[in-house]
Amino acid sequence: MSESLTCDVVVVGAGVVGAATTLYAARAGLDAVVVDRGPVAGGTTGAGEGNLLVSDKEPGPELELALLSARLWAGLAREELGRAVEYEAKGGLVVAGTDQALAGLEKLAAEQRAAGAEAVPVPPDRLTDLEPYLAPGLAGGVHYPQDAQVMPALAAAHLLRASKARVLTGREVTEVLRGPDGAVRGVRTDRGDLHAPAVVNAAGTWGGEVAARAGVSLPVLPRRGFVLVTEPLPPRIRHKVYAADYVADVASDSAVLQTSPVVEGTPAGPVLIGASRERVGLDRSLSLPAVRALAAGATGLFPFLAGVRALRAYAGFRPYLPDHLPAIGPDPRAPGLFHACGHEGAGIGLATGTGHLIAQVLTGRTPDLDLGPFRPERFTEEGE
Repeated sequence: MSESLTCDVVVVGAGVVGAATTLYAARAGLDAVVVDRGPVAGGTTGAGEGNLLVSDKEPGPELELALLSARLWAGLAREELGRAVEYEAKGGLVVAGTDQALAGLEKLAAEQRAAGAEAVPVPPDRLTDLEPYLAPGLAGGVHYPQDAQVMPALAAAHLLRASKARVLTGREVTEVLRGPDGAVRGVRTDRGDLHAPAVVNAAGTWGGEVAARAGVSLPVLPRRGFVLVTEPLPPRIRHKVYAADYVADVASDSAVLQTSPVVEGTPAGPVLIGASRERVGLDRSLSLPAVRALAAGATGLFPFLAGVRALRAYAGFRPYLPDHLPAIGPDPRAPGLFHACGHEGAGIGLATGTGHLIAQVLTGRTPDLDLGPFRPERFTEEGE
């Protein structure tokens, strides 16, 4: 059935970033319609661990966005959404295996503290106070009380439900409509047009394609990652625990396989084990080297996992931009087009801040953060 709708803003993408953007836009009084060619959380969101991390952000724009997002997630959890989205304010524990790694971790933690994050050094003899099953012989660590977790697909679904917006799934955006003056007028889908003076590109890994359908360039690339899921276990891992080299892997531009263990329990019992990163396009095939490396890294942190079965592994694609910062805000090349994509592996954690900032700009308010570092046109500026 083909139909035509009119609204204040069309949000392209029903993942967690699109869902958060829709919620904050609705709370700002805008009539929003969400459109996605797949189901809710059918892309990167549904393949995530649910990390809401402050700990892996270096000081600067992304840490500022992470701190804003952490406050907003905590506020949503206090309202009514916490239990529904399995929000856990569990905190993070970053551990170092060598004195050299610990020195780098403590330097980063000091810089993060200066920027407003909570980061508490943990000497080696106190690590098991926080995580009794942790491997012996580690050099030390840092505890990050602000780290938290949600179940990503539930988060996207409940944010959309709370927004009360119309959600149109199974509809592909084939074109971003623009008037004679170049201004955005809505989108064309394979099942009718949606008319609006504002369109938000929250299409994640496919954000570059949506930008192209508006006639602008945004160099979003996919970076594949796997997550291992164990059999259900009694609660043994209390925090989100990862090795210090994870932060370097996040910031790396390497295309080759990188793994650094990230281990956490879930309310349902299974332990989730990440994180691998490699640039292989949109290839979803199982990588045994990646999965083996994840298992080895996890048992290195928690030896008891060596006797635990992994039930399944799943893959997802982190949408990243060349400078590892997302694109957030208005696109001057297409007035009325706004971008909210390219968050790499941090989209679930950064969704609330992103949605809040986009809603502020949509309604003509001054955003809480300077959007300059996130401006979508920054890549074409560099090439001029």
